[in-house]
Amino acid sequence: MCVLLDKNVPIGVRRFLPSHEVCTFVETRWHPELNNGDLLQAAEAAGFDVMVTSDQNIRYQQNLVGRRLALVVLGSNIWPIVRRYEVQIAAKTSSAAQGSFDFIEMLLPPKPKRGGG
Repeated sequence: MCVLLDKNVPIGVRRFLPSHEVCTFVETRWHPELNNGDLLQAAEAAGFDVMVTSDQNIRYQQNLVGRRLALVVLGSNIWPIVRRYEVQIAAKTSSAAQGSFDFIEMLLPPKPKRGGG
């Protein structure tokens, strides 16, 4: 499976997908200001099967009906949070079907309790 990591996804996510061909947005050398519609079109034209992104608004901006590209949307792009979801990211990416959308909710860790006194 050919996977595109959007520019807002931590590069470490690549390590979660060893059985896939993974390319970062930067490696594509596409214009950095591509809007989401053009980005999805370019990704499909380049042969990507799945795009992993942290852009949570993309589901409201883009209709995936009829698209070959699947989206896996991360609930955060903060590496200390994202790295705790390796298994979910790998599973959702590996099972992505054409035109599908999967969201991985990523909860913030609990704040440490302050000592009272």
